[in-house]
Amino acid sequence: MTDLSLEPRRPPAFLGLLWQKHRVWLASALILAVLLLLDPLQAAESTRFAATALAGTAPFLLLSIGIAAWAGATGADNLIAKAFTGAPALMILMAALAGAVSPFCSCGVIPLIAALLAMGVPLAAVMAFWLASPVMDPSMFVLTAGVLGLEFAVAKTLAAIGLGIFGGAVVHWLTRAGGLSMPLREGIGNGGCGGAEMRAPKPVVWRFSHEAERRAKFGREALNVTLFLTKWLLLAFILESLMLAFIPAETVTSVLGGAGIAPIAIGTLVGVPAYLNGYAALPLVGGLVAQGMAPGAGLAFLVAGGVTSLPAAIAVWALVKPQVFALYIALSLGGAFAVGLLFHVWTLA
Repeated sequence: MTDLSLEPRRPPAFLGLLWQKHRVWLASALILAVLLLLDPLQAAESTRFAATALAGTAPFLLLSIGIAAWAGATGADNLIAKAFTGAPALMILMAALAGAVSPFCSCGVIPLIAALLAMGVPLAAVMAFWLASPVMDPSMFVLTAGVLGLEFAVAKTLAAIGLGIFGGAVVHWLTRAGGLSMPLREGIGNGGCGGAEMRAPKPVVWRFSHEAERRAKFGREALNVTLFLTKWLLLAFILESLMLAFIPAETVTSVLGGAGIAPIAIGTLVGVPAYLNGYAALPLVGGLVAQGMAPGAGLAFLVAGGVTSLPAAIAVWALVKPQVFALYIALSLGGAFAVGLLFHVWTLA
Protein backbone atom coordinates (compact mmCIF):
# COMPACT_ATOMS: atom_id res chain seq x y z
CA MET A 1 0.00 0.00 0.00
CA THR A 2 1.40 3.40 -1.00
CA ASP A 3 2.05 5.88 1.79
CA LEU A 4 0.26 9.08 0.77
CA SER A 5 0.98 10.89 4.04
CA LEU A 6 1.83 14.54 3.67
CA GLU A 7 4.08 14.49 6.72
CA PRO A 8 7.70 15.29 5.85
CA ARG A 9 9.94 12.30 5.80
CA ARG A 10 12.87 12.18 8.16
CA PRO A 11 16.28 12.23 6.52
CA PRO A 12 17.96 8.83 6.39
CA ALA A 13 19.73 7.90 9.59
CA PHE A 14 23.05 7.54 7.81
CA LEU A 15 23.04 11.27 7.00
CA GLY A 16 22.91 12.12 10.69
CA LEU A 17 25.63 9.60 11.43
CA LEU A 18 27.74 10.96 8.55
CA TRP A 19 27.43 14.51 9.89
CA GLN A 20 28.18 13.44 13.45
CA LYS A 21 31.36 11.58 12.50
CA HIS A 22 32.68 13.91 9.81
CA ARG A 23 31.16 17.30 10.58
CA VAL A 24 34.50 19.13 10.57
CA TRP A 25 35.46 17.81 7.13
CA LEU A 26 31.95 18.49 5.87
CA ALA A 27 32.00 22.02 7.30
CA SER A 28 35.21 22.78 5.38
CA ALA A 29 33.75 21.32 2.18
CA LEU A 30 30.50 23.23 2.67
CA ILE A 31 32.30 26.54 3.16
CA LEU A 32 34.34 26.03 -0.01
CA ALA A 33 31.24 24.94 -1.94
CA VAL A 34 29.32 28.06 -0.92
CA LEU A 35 32.32 30.22 -1.79
CA LEU A 36 32.57 28.53 -5.17
CA LEU A 37 28.96 29.49 -5.92
CA LEU A 38 29.08 33.03 -4.56
CA ASP A 39 32.71 34.09 -5.02
CA PRO A 40 34.81 31.71 -7.13
CA LEU A 41 37.92 33.88 -6.84
CA GLN A 42 37.76 33.81 -3.04
CA ALA A 43 37.14 30.05 -3.13
CA ALA A 44 40.34 29.60 -5.11
CA GLU A 45 42.22 31.99 -2.83
CA SER A 46 40.99 30.22 0.34
CA THR A 47 41.96 26.84 -1.08
CA ARG A 48 45.41 28.12 -2.02
CA PHE A 49 45.83 29.78 1.37
CA ALA A 50 44.84 26.64 3.29
CA ALA A 51 47.07 24.37 1.19
CA THR A 52 50.07 26.69 1.57
CA ALA A 53 49.51 27.06 5.31
CA LEU A 54 49.21 23.30 5.80
CA ALA A 55 52.42 22.75 3.84
CA GLY A 56 54.18 25.36 5.97
CA THR A 57 53.15 23.71 9.22
CA ALA A 58 53.76 20.14 7.97
CA PRO A 59 57.11 19.66 9.80
CA PHE A 60 55.56 20.72 13.11
CA LEU A 61 52.47 18.63 12.36
CA LEU A 62 54.53 15.50 11.74
CA LEU A 63 56.49 16.01 14.95
CA SER A 64 53.26 16.49 16.91
CA ILE A 65 51.81 13.28 15.45
CA GLY A 66 54.95 11.34 16.33
CA ILE A 67 54.94 12.57 19.93
CA ALA A 68 51.27 11.70 20.46
CA ALA A 69 51.55 8.26 18.84
CA TRP A 70 54.72 7.43 20.78
CA ALA A 71 53.11 8.40 24.11
CA GLY A 72 50.13 6.15 23.43
CA ALA A 73 52.17 3.18 22.22
CA THR A 74 54.70 3.22 25.06
CA GLY A 75 52.14 3.89 27.79
CA ALA A 76 53.97 7.05 28.86
CA ASP A 77 50.60 8.75 29.44
CA ASN A 78 50.12 6.41 32.43
CA LEU A 79 52.82 8.36 34.28
CA ILE A 80 50.18 11.02 34.92
CA ALA A 81 48.88 8.90 37.80
CA LYS A 82 52.06 9.54 39.80
CA ALA A 83 51.35 13.27 39.93
CA PHE A 84 48.51 12.85 42.41
CA THR A 85 50.41 11.60 45.43
CA GLY A 86 52.24 13.40 48.23
CA ALA A 87 51.85 16.56 50.31
CA PRO A 88 49.23 19.08 49.08
CA ALA A 89 51.72 21.68 47.82
CA LEU A 90 53.79 19.08 45.99
CA MET A 91 50.68 17.37 44.68
CA ILE A 92 49.31 20.62 43.22
CA LEU A 93 52.67 21.45 41.62
CA MET A 94 53.08 17.99 40.11
CA ALA A 95 49.47 17.95 38.91
CA ALA A 96 49.94 21.31 37.17
CA LEU A 97 53.17 20.11 35.55
CA ALA A 98 51.53 16.85 34.48
CA GLY A 99 48.62 18.78 33.04
CA ALA A 100 50.95 20.97 31.00
CA VAL A 101 52.52 17.91 29.33
CA SER A 102 49.45 15.66 29.07
CA PRO A 103 47.82 15.11 25.67
CA PHE A 104 44.26 15.95 26.78
CA CYS A 105 41.99 18.61 25.32
CA SER A 106 39.32 20.41 27.36
CA CYS A 107 36.75 17.72 26.52
CA GLY A 108 39.05 14.70 26.54
CA VAL A 109 40.18 15.39 30.09
CA ILE A 110 36.62 15.18 31.48
CA PRO A 111 36.42 11.35 31.87
CA LEU A 112 39.78 11.27 33.64
CA ILE A 113 38.65 14.04 35.98
CA ALA A 114 35.51 12.05 36.79
CA ALA A 115 37.62 9.01 37.65
CA LEU A 116 39.98 11.04 39.83
CA LEU A 117 37.20 12.71 41.80
CA ALA A 118 35.21 9.50 42.16
CA MET A 119 38.25 7.81 43.70
CA GLY A 120 38.66 10.56 46.26
CA VAL A 121 41.69 12.35 44.83
CA PRO A 122 41.77 15.83 46.44
CA LEU A 123 39.92 18.42 44.38
CA ALA A 124 42.86 20.85 44.66
CA ALA A 125 45.20 18.54 42.71
CA VAL A 126 42.45 17.60 40.27
CA MET A 127 41.66 21.26 39.60
CA ALA A 128 45.37 22.01 39.02
CA PHE A 129 45.53 19.24 36.43
CA TRP A 130 42.11 20.17 35.02
CA LEU A 131 43.05 23.80 34.35
CA ALA A 132 46.54 23.15 32.99
CA SER A 133 45.84 20.17 30.76
CA PRO A 134 43.79 21.74 27.92
CA VAL A 135 46.12 24.74 27.57
CA MET A 136 49.37 23.02 26.64
CA ASP A 137 50.96 19.68 25.78
CA PRO A 138 54.12 18.73 23.86
CA SER A 139 52.33 18.63 20.51
CA MET A 140 50.67 21.97 21.22
CA PHE A 141 54.02 23.49 22.18
CA VAL A 142 55.58 22.44 18.89
CA LEU A 143 52.68 23.75 16.82
CA THR A 144 52.43 26.98 18.83
CA ALA A 145 56.14 27.62 18.27
CA GLY A 146 55.70 26.97 14.57
CA VAL A 147 52.62 29.16 14.12
CA LEU A 148 53.07 31.95 16.70
CA GLY A 149 56.74 31.77 17.64
CA LEU A 150 58.83 30.31 20.45
CA GLU A 151 58.20 33.21 22.84
CA PHE A 152 54.44 32.70 22.58
CA ALA A 153 54.82 28.94 23.08
CA VAL A 154 56.91 29.43 26.23
CA ALA A 155 54.45 32.01 27.54
CA LYS A 156 51.53 29.63 26.94
CA THR A 157 53.37 26.82 28.74
CA LEU A 158 54.08 29.02 31.75
CA ALA A 159 50.46 30.18 31.65
CA ALA A 160 49.26 26.56 31.81
CA ILE A 161 51.46 25.73 34.77
CA GLY A 162 50.70 29.00 36.57
CA LEU A 163 46.96 28.64 36.01
CA GLY A 164 47.05 25.11 37.39
CA ILE A 165 49.04 26.08 40.49
CA PHE A 166 46.86 29.12 41.14
CA GLY A 167 43.62 27.17 40.74
CA GLY A 168 44.87 24.29 42.87
CA ALA A 169 45.97 26.66 45.63
CA VAL A 170 42.62 28.47 45.67
CA VAL A 171 40.71 25.19 45.84
CA HIS A 172 43.01 23.88 48.58
CA TRP A 173 42.38 27.02 50.65
CA LEU A 174 38.61 26.78 50.15
CA THR A 175 38.64 23.07 51.03
CA ARG A 176 40.55 23.72 54.26
CA ALA A 177 37.96 26.37 55.09
CA GLY A 178 35.25 23.70 54.91
CA GLY A 179 33.86 24.21 51.41
CA LEU A 180 33.68 22.15 48.22
CA SER A 181 32.97 18.82 49.86
CA MET A 182 31.61 16.09 47.55
CA PRO A 183 32.22 17.95 44.26
CA LEU A 184 30.59 15.38 41.98
CA ARG A 185 26.88 15.50 41.16
CA GLU A 186 24.62 12.77 42.47
CA GLY A 187 24.71 9.70 40.27
CA ILE A 188 28.26 10.23 38.97
CA GLY A 189 29.87 6.96 39.89
CA ASN A 190 33.34 5.54 40.08
CA GLY A 191 34.69 5.20 36.59
CA GLY A 192 35.78 7.04 33.51
CA CYS A 193 38.20 6.18 30.79
CA GLY A 194 41.12 7.15 32.97
CA GLY A 195 40.07 5.08 35.93
CA ALA A 196 42.09 1.98 35.11
CA GLU A 197 45.30 3.96 34.68
CA MET A 198 44.79 5.65 38.04
CA ARG A 199 44.03 2.46 39.95
CA ALA A 200 46.82 0.35 38.48
CA PRO A 201 49.16 2.30 36.22
CA LYS A 202 51.02 -0.05 33.92
CA PRO A 203 54.79 0.17 33.43
CA VAL A 204 56.01 2.20 30.49
CA VAL A 205 57.56 0.22 27.63
CA TRP A 206 59.99 2.68 26.09
CA ARG A 207 61.05 0.32 23.29
CA PHE A 208 57.95 -1.19 21.76
CA SER A 209 59.05 -2.13 18.23
CA HIS A 210 59.21 -5.84 19.12
CA GLU A 211 55.55 -5.94 20.26
CA ALA A 212 53.03 -6.24 17.45
CA GLU A 213 50.18 -4.90 19.56
CA ARG A 214 52.06 -1.74 20.48
CA ARG A 215 53.24 -1.23 16.89
CA ALA A 216 49.63 -1.47 15.80
CA LYS A 217 48.61 1.01 18.49
CA PHE A 218 51.32 3.41 17.31
CA GLY A 219 49.89 3.19 13.79
CA ARG A 220 46.32 3.74 14.98
CA GLU A 221 47.33 6.67 17.16
CA ALA A 222 49.34 8.23 14.34
CA LEU A 223 46.43 7.90 11.91
CA ASN A 224 43.88 9.24 14.40
CA VAL A 225 46.05 12.20 15.35
CA THR A 226 46.82 12.93 11.69
CA LEU A 227 43.15 13.04 10.75
CA PHE A 228 42.25 14.99 13.89
CA LEU A 229 44.90 17.68 13.45
CA THR A 230 44.49 17.95 9.69
CA LYS A 231 40.72 18.40 9.74
CA TRP A 232 40.85 21.11 12.41
CA LEU A 233 43.80 22.93 10.87
CA LEU A 234 42.18 22.83 7.43
CA LEU A 235 39.00 24.38 8.79
CA ALA A 236 41.03 26.92 10.76
CA PHE A 237 43.08 28.00 7.75
CA ILE A 238 39.94 28.34 5.61
CA LEU A 239 38.36 30.51 8.30
CA GLU A 240 41.58 32.50 8.63
CA SER A 241 41.58 33.19 4.89
CA LEU A 242 38.01 34.49 5.14
CA MET A 243 38.87 36.56 8.18
CA LEU A 244 41.78 38.16 6.35
CA ALA A 245 39.59 38.78 3.30
CA PHE A 246 36.47 40.20 4.97
CA ILE A 247 37.49 41.63 8.37
CA PRO A 248 39.22 44.99 7.97
CA ALA A 249 42.51 45.20 9.82
CA GLU A 250 41.50 48.50 11.36
CA THR A 251 38.47 46.82 12.98
CA VAL A 252 40.65 44.20 14.67
CA THR A 253 43.14 46.83 15.71
CA SER A 254 40.48 49.05 17.24
CA VAL A 255 38.75 46.26 19.17
CA LEU A 256 41.55 43.91 20.21
CA GLY A 257 44.68 45.93 19.64
CA GLY A 258 46.31 48.77 21.46
CA ALA A 259 47.24 49.31 25.07
CA GLY A 260 45.20 48.90 28.21
CA ILE A 261 43.28 46.00 29.68
CA ALA A 262 40.14 46.26 27.52
CA PRO A 263 41.50 44.17 24.58
CA ILE A 264 42.69 41.50 27.00
CA ALA A 265 39.31 41.40 28.75
CA ILE A 266 37.53 41.15 25.39
CA GLY A 267 39.91 38.43 24.22
CA THR A 268 39.22 36.48 27.41
CA LEU A 269 35.44 36.68 27.06
CA VAL A 270 35.34 36.15 23.30
CA GLY A 271 37.53 33.07 23.65
CA VAL A 272 34.73 31.05 25.24
CA PRO A 273 32.10 31.09 22.45
CA ALA A 274 34.50 31.68 19.54
CA TYR A 275 37.01 28.93 20.37
CA LEU A 276 37.13 26.02 17.93
CA ASN A 277 39.92 23.77 19.07
CA GLY A 278 43.35 24.20 20.61
CA TYR A 279 45.10 23.49 17.33
CA ALA A 280 42.59 25.27 15.13
CA ALA A 281 42.77 28.42 17.26
CA LEU A 282 46.50 28.90 16.66
CA PRO A 283 46.36 30.07 13.03
CA LEU A 284 43.27 32.15 13.80
CA VAL A 285 45.12 33.98 16.57
CA GLY A 286 48.14 34.27 14.30
CA GLY A 287 46.00 36.01 11.72
CA LEU A 288 44.49 38.32 14.34
CA VAL A 289 47.90 39.23 15.75
CA ALA A 290 49.11 39.96 12.23
CA GLN A 291 46.14 42.33 11.87
CA GLY A 292 46.92 44.19 15.07
CA MET A 293 45.59 42.06 17.92
CA ALA A 294 47.54 42.64 21.14
CA PRO A 295 49.66 39.55 21.97
CA GLY A 296 48.30 39.56 25.53
CA ALA A 297 44.75 39.45 24.17
CA GLY A 298 45.76 36.55 21.92
CA LEU A 299 47.18 34.58 24.84
CA ALA A 300 44.09 35.31 26.94
CA PHE A 301 41.91 34.09 24.06
CA LEU A 302 43.87 30.84 23.76
CA VAL A 303 43.90 30.12 27.50
CA ALA A 304 40.26 31.03 28.16
CA GLY A 305 38.99 29.20 25.09
CA GLY A 306 41.13 26.14 25.75
CA VAL A 307 39.81 25.61 29.26
CA THR A 308 36.22 26.83 28.94
CA SER A 309 35.14 26.01 25.40
CA LEU A 310 31.38 25.52 25.25
CA PRO A 311 31.44 21.70 24.73
CA ALA A 312 33.80 21.32 27.68
CA ALA A 313 31.76 23.67 29.87
CA ILE A 314 28.61 21.66 29.16
CA ALA A 315 30.42 18.44 30.11
CA VAL A 316 31.75 20.01 33.30
CA TRP A 317 28.26 21.23 34.24
CA ALA A 318 26.95 17.68 33.91
CA LEU A 319 29.82 16.31 36.00
CA VAL A 320 30.19 18.54 39.07
CA LYS A 321 27.96 20.49 41.42
CA PRO A 322 27.07 24.10 40.53
CA GLN A 323 29.45 25.70 43.03
CA VAL A 324 32.39 23.71 41.65
CA PHE A 325 31.37 24.60 38.10
CA ALA A 326 31.16 28.30 39.02
CA LEU A 327 34.60 28.13 40.60
CA TYR A 328 35.99 26.37 37.52
CA ILE A 329 34.66 29.14 35.25
CA ALA A 330 35.87 31.91 37.56
CA LEU A 331 39.37 30.44 37.85
CA SER A 332 39.57 29.86 34.11
CA LEU A 333 38.51 33.34 33.04
CA GLY A 334 40.32 35.12 35.87
CA GLY A 335 43.49 33.18 35.23
CA ALA A 336 43.30 33.74 31.46
CA PHE A 337 42.90 37.48 31.97
CA ALA A 338 45.82 37.55 34.41
CA VAL A 339 48.24 35.68 32.14
CA GLY A 340 47.16 37.81 29.19
CA LEU A 341 47.85 40.95 31.18
CA LEU A 342 51.26 39.67 32.32
CA PHE A 343 52.22 38.72 28.77
CA HIS A 344 51.09 42.11 27.52
CA VAL A 345 53.33 43.82 30.08
CA TRP A 346 56.20 41.50 29.14
CA THR A 347 55.92 42.30 25.42
CA LEU A 348 55.97 46.03 26.20
CA ALA A 349 59.05 45.78 28.43
